[in-house]
Amino acid sequence: MVEWTDFERATIQDIFSKLNYEATGRNALCRCLVVYPWTQRYFAKFGNLYNAAAIMGNPNVATHGTTILHGLDKAVKNMDNIKGAYAELSVLHSEKLHVDPDNFRLLSDCITIVVAATMGANFTPDVQAAFQKFLAVVTAALRKQYH
Repeated sequence: MVEWTDFERATIQDIFSKLNYEATGRNALCRCLVVYPWTQRYFAKFGNLYNAAAIMGNPNVATHGTTILHGLDKAVKNMDNIKGAYAELSVLHSEKLHVDPDNFRLLSDCITIVVAATMGANFTPDVQAAFQKFLAVVTAALRKQYH
């Protein structure tokens, strides 16, 4: 079980209350697909992912990025039981979608970069530590089903 300080809880809730889910989700997933092109294999049904411009302009990527960010709401609302909250999603990604579990970490890094760019100077080292701890717990929960 993860121990959260009052500062960490407040910071995570504050970040998510101010996020533009559509822009942040789209930009984070686009960054992941461009920087780590092997992650594209899970999105074959999304159509043209041939280059960065195609990825950035792909409406399916934008929609799924938003879905991912809204999925993080579940963790924000269940900070004391993130593993339980993500149990079904872990099974889905492991057993049905066969997603490489390291991709969760890669996407988390991309989300962190986009949030940091959005927050600017307000993304202090303490805020970053809380945010990355939160994403690490989410990533661990998603990896739970993997053997």
